[in-house]
Amino acid sequence: MQGTASFGEAAKVAIDSLRGSKLRSFLTLLGIILATTTLIAVMSMIHGMDVYIADALSDLGSDGFVVVRFAFIGNFDPKKFLELLRKNPELSVDEFNFLKSHATQLTEIGMQCERQVKVQYQGDSLDDEQLIGGGGNYGVLNNVELVAGRFIAETEDEHRIPVAVIGHDIEEKFFTGTDPVGKLIRVDGRQLQVVGVAKAKGSVFGQSQDGWVLIPIRTYFAWYGSRTGIAYVAKTGSRRNIEQAQDEVRMLLRAYRHLKPKQDDTFSMVTADAILTFWDQLTGAIATTAIAVVSVFMVVGGVVIMNIMLAVVTERTREIGIRKSVGARRVDILNQFLVESSIMAGTGGVIGVMLAWILAFIIRNTTPVPMAVPASAVIIGVGLSTVVGLFFGIYPATRASKLDPIEALRAER
Repeated sequence: MQGTASFGEAAKVAIDSLRGSKLRSFLTLLGIILATTTLIAVMSMIHGMDVYIADALSDLGSDGFVVVRFAFIGNFDPKKFLELLRKNPELSVDEFNFLKSHATQLTEIGMQCERQVKVQYQGDSLDDEQLIGGGGNYGVLNNVELVAGRFIAETEDEHRIPVAVIGHDIEEKFFTGTDPVGKLIRVDGRQLQVVGVAKAKGSVFGQSQDGWVLIPIRTYFAWYGSRTGIAYVAKTGSRRNIEQAQDEVRMLLRAYRHLKPKQDDTFSMVTADAILTFWDQLTGAIATTAIAVVSVFMVVGGVVIMNIMLAVVTERTREIGIRKSVGARRVDILNQFLVESSIMAGTGGVIGVMLAWILAFIIRNTTPVPMAVPASAVIIGVGLSTVVGLFFGIYPATRASKLDPIEALRAER
């Protein structure tokens, strides 16, 4: 029996064997199932985190960067932190004005400050919401869109007018079914008039991106001071110009701070690319560890399948003799056992995919961890398990194909 008929018969025999002894089949495939589940679970976590990182960096954009007092991208070093805390001065309004008037490679630049506050409206309140101090170009710098009203005007910033743009969470809590524009809210007891409502962004990694209130940066300074927590957000208009713009900003800040050529920068600049590079290194390390674990499980599962197939060859010795005596070729016997071992392992892969999907669904809906099963993970999981079954089935299949038909017919039933 050759071609499609041989494959169909071998597949039917393999499926009947799996159904006939469910416990033995499960124990045989346990290694493959665990390997596939682990592989897809890790790939789902990495894919979910990729989505999270992409969402988190979408505000900054590929043509933007942030200047901060200091930043850690990678492992946190307490000793380095204390050193930077002592060495790096706070960013200041005067430095910002110097940058704004001298930088030629930037299309936009603005100051921003943040802190946690209590927001109130007519007896209702929200604790630990984010208060942002920003300028009239906040929407451009952070890719924020409005669904109602407008952004803060430059004149309102200059005159410290108490106005605010609110995020979707604030609107949903206080103004369901009502137009928020023109209403008065309180932030830490201070009254603000709502002039705009931002488009909802949703949540990433279990954290909402919509629980914030934006006020003019100079209003923020009047309330909380301007000595700490300032960051500069800049846009270049093109990703191609970002390095040139960073070099210019670095030169201007170093000149303003009178740093000597051999002195280190006393500030940090963060770009989306820098964060993505770190993330790629991190996920690469996670993926390498996962591959090591999966490889162990796959080898164990493959060895078990090989032993089971050797036992199957022994059980079917007489059947192999009969098939050879009626004209079956060595390649037909070889193909039959290779198909059986591949289908057996592939079935383990499918079960592993189902378990991984269920696990991802539970984790995504009960924890803040973003899990998303990519189609590529399913294809790799099932494909890899099938290849493992094929590889570890070669020896039993070869042994079966080489049996002497006369000796095989003498085997006891």
